[in-house]
Amino acid sequence: MSRVEAALEELIAAVIASEEYREYDRQKQIMKEQPELKAQIDRFRQENFELQNSVQSDELFDRTDEFSRRLEEFRKNPLVDAFLNSELDFCRMIQEINGKIVEVVNFE
Repeated sequence: MSRVEAALEELIAAVIASEEYREYDRQKQIMKEQPELKAQIDRFRQENFELQNSVQSDELFDRTDEFSRRLEEFRKNPLVDAFLNSELDFCRMIQEINGKIVEVVNFE
């Protein structure tokens, strides 16, 4: 095994052992027990993606504002809020790892 492969295995083990990953995995297991709620979260994600990739228009601000109000209401559900927070924390950790690697190796 090369040094890079060995280091990658160590990194993977560290990620899996991290609090961010463990909490995200715990929240995913809770969502498996709540398939309807998970489906609602996925619909919100899809709508958010579509809004972010929409062509700018006069109605986009109103649609985004209305979406934000609905999401804020949806996140009052403690299961939804806990899942989305844990997912965000985990994603930020992965983004930070990727960002540091790209920065150090000058990958442009």
